[in-house]
Amino acid sequence: MATIYYDKDADLAYLQGHKIAVLGYGSQGHAHALSLQDSGMDVRVGLYKGSPSWAKAEAAGLRVVSTAQACKEADTIMVLIPDTKQAKVYQEDIAPHLNPGDTLMFGHGFNIRYSQIIPPDSVDVSMVAPKAPGHRVRELFVEGVGTPVLVAVYQDASGHAWDQTLAYAKAIGGTRAGALKTTFKEETETDLFGEQSVLCGGVSALVKAGFETLVDAGYQPEIAYFECMHELKLIVDLFYRGGLTYMRYSVSDTAEHGDYHAGNRVINEQSKAAMQEILQDIQSGAYAEEWIEENAKGRPNFNARRAAERDHLIEHVGRDLRRMMPWLDPVEV
Repeated sequence: MATIYYDKDADLAYLQGHKIAVLGYGSQGHAHALSLQDSGMDVRVGLYKGSPSWAKAEAAGLRVVSTAQACKEADTIMVLIPDTKQAKVYQEDIAPHLNPGDTLMFGHGFNIRYSQIIPPDSVDVSMVAPKAPGHRVRELFVEGVGTPVLVAVYQDASGHAWDQTLAYAKAIGGTRAGALKTTFKEETETDLFGEQSVLCGGVSALVKAGFETLVDAGYQPEIAYFECMHELKLIVDLFYRGGLTYMRYSVSDTAEHGDYHAGNRVINEQSKAAMQEILQDIQSGAYAEEWIEENAKGRPNFNARRAAERDHLIEHVGRDLRRMMPWLDPVEV
């Protein structure tokens, strides 16, 4: 059974008196910084000069300084900038200001797991990773509840790394919902696998394949969109509240029978074999090497694929339909 920590297991005293730097003010950065400040912590946000987030953070009542200055002032540094930028920022702005006894924290384990960042032995290295987008983390904190978080300690130089990690989790509301103990290795590998095989890659490919199958068979693209994308939210919401059983309880018997009749024909042993290959690439570091190299080259393949995907028929059809449904609060990128 997993070890899960709650408010009673965490003491904010292990953070009080510390100078905390939150690097980045994106989805997670804003949620962490504001919630830490509301919990009575000494927080500063570290951003690069000219960052469009600088004025936003100041308007929210936070103190903002350069990334290097934030690291120089702080004894606890939470890194919440994109994975692909962390190694460079670490070398230039973080490492020169790390002192023995400091704490280096992450919201995702990628750069530690794949040795893009190698901290000195004299500092604590830990992770607090909320299992929700940052805006939701902040909303639930303000509402007095919380978002589940994953917590891990990679390096305990001080002997108090776990105490401080749980205090940080509590300060952003994580121990209200539950802080699940993991490792940097487990968090990174399962996170990448989930994104690639199910949450982003798997679902996107499944939706497009269903849409294309119907359109190629002569059905109207608008009907195909509703059946293969629009209604997916209804099913996911049922999963979210009560798992597969609640979804099957909530839909018609015909839909439930269709689940049993066709599900394993679409996602079968061949699909699972592909998932195992994906996991092996993640575990071996092959995927990380490929992504790191792609970034080093300026992302030519990534950018080309992004442009092609945005021009897919399902995106054009969906955009037009969503404009007809303002109650969805549609967004366009």
